[in-house]
Amino acid sequence: MSAARGGAVRTLRVTGRHGYAAEFSPYLPGRLACATAQHYGIAGCGTLLILDQNESGLRLFRSFDWNDGLFDVTWSENNEHILVTCSGDGSLQLWDTARATGPLQVYKEHTQEVYSVDWSQTRCEQLVVSGSWDQTIKLWDPTVGKSLCTFRGHESVIYSTIWSPHIPGCFASASGDQTLRIWDVKTTGVRTVVPAHQAEILSCDWCKYNENLLVTGAVDCSLRGWDLRNVRQPVFELLGHTYAIRRVKFSPFHASVLASCSYDFTVRFWNFSKPDPLLETVEHHTEFTCGLDLSLQSPTQVADCAWDETIKIYDPICLTMPA
Repeated sequence: MSAARGGAVRTLRVTGRHGYAAEFSPYLPGRLACATAQHYGIAGCGTLLILDQNESGLRLFRSFDWNDGLFDVTWSENNEHILVTCSGDGSLQLWDTARATGPLQVYKEHTQEVYSVDWSQTRCEQLVVSGSWDQTIKLWDPTVGKSLCTFRGHESVIYSTIWSPHIPGCFASASGDQTLRIWDVKTTGVRTVVPAHQAEILSCDWCKYNENLLVTGAVDCSLRGWDLRNVRQPVFELLGHTYAIRRVKFSPFHASVLASCSYDFTVRFWNFSKPDPLLETVEHHTEFTCGLDLSLQSPTQVADCAWDETIKIYDPICLTMPA
């Protein structure tokens, strides 16, 4: 491993580990978790990396190995040390950064790769949702050893499962069946089905400022915004990526700003309210860019990771300038 700082970009290189997901801690400024896999996630083990920032760049605080590739990571919303990852063997893992070894617990029910995991932001509930290639979504309470319920309906691989930041017990999912679906924990059923693209949808996210607005990113290289009050047509479409969009995230600080990363090696920043929505294209990776997050602590800071064995934290120009 080598860490370097070039310009405003902090970089950590992790030899033999290909990045799949990066998530800033909701508690500790500058702390980042990264889910990685050997051999591009096709074979081999995985490693959860916990990074801290310092004056000279990025420092590895802790690393945890798992016997299969790790594809996603989510921080606990009620304990600054706890995270959950998911992996290619169909399991979820609960980790404690205060301990040198782990995991604390393993949840093994999915029958194929688990590609997505997300911890509910509703403080009064401790719920995790996972999405799998077995076409099911499972709901978990990390204090309970087995899933609380299973959601069925998708007709292909599930790539993304994200809790609503506004509505308790509500989450969205995106799938290879070309649909975005909205689910309600209370009814254990699907609330809305949106035929969002004519291609596999690899990512979705909720707007932090509008409970009815979501974005999807797909293999057709497009990002589309959806207003749940009328899903017949997208409320915006953002074009520019040249290969599949792997992950999309709304800004926690700007209502109409979002970021996307792609198999075209780029990260792009957009403001969908502007006539020319593309704000900036960042081209600092040399392989598929899979992980992306925008800091909850700093309005300008972004983290990403890629299959080129690097994790980067930086401040894109478009977020440091006045809107």
